[in-house]
Amino acid sequence: MHLHHDTEPHGHHGAASGGGRPPVRPDGTRRALRVGLGGPVGSGKTATVAALCGALRDELSLAVVTNDIYTREDAEFLLREGVLAPERISAVETGACPHTAIRDDISANLEAVEDLEDANGPLDLVLVESGGDNLTATFSRGLVDAQIFVIDVAGGDDVPRKGGPGITTADLLVVNKTDLAPYVGADLARMAADARLRRGGLPVVLQSLRAPDGVREVAAWVGARRAAWVAHP
Repeated sequence: MHLHHDTEPHGHHGAASGGGRPPVRPDGTRRALRVGLGGPVGSGKTATVAALCGALRDELSLAVVTNDIYTREDAEFLLREGVLAPERISAVETGACPHTAIRDDISANLEAVEDLEDANGPLDLVLVESGGDNLTATFSRGLVDAQIFVIDVAGGDDVPRKGGPGITTADLLVVNKTDLAPYVGADLARMAADARLRRGGLPVVLQSLRAPDGVREVAAWVGARRAAWVAHP
């Protein structure tokens, strides 16, 4: 089950240029599209990143930056899963509230992104995963060009109704772990309706990564953003 509205880039969101940095490489081609993934602890951000890498790595040259407060656990999960070569995965230890390093002082993340691009040649896509945070977590548009916000049904079917910047303003909202709905008493139709009301037409995907090709819709959305990023000056 999914609720999928307009999946095209929204206005200036597709044209963010990395904190004033030009969106082109020295050779005149566009730099990698940067997509941030945020959301509460346990919502399935890292699993979604892993699934996206598996779905997109054959068609796009990509890399990942993970954020944890004091550990490299998310990066180590991706390394264990073998989703990308180790040199394409970088970990940032924020040492503070997770949103600090993605919104307030983005220097460590920008450095990690740029180091990955330097080390791995021209990249098409960099995924930047935030550490687990609450519903207020948003990425600086100086760091990413588009943001995905991930929540899960086990957090309660009232979460979309509660809103918060992550839910209301992210370019894509993912309601994850829909397979758990019968076990936690979550009403998926209600979650979809509340999300539609809160987001004013911005797209929503209801997702279960346990389903075959469960990340397909999110991967298609990312692919469309990448195509638009390349096509538009």
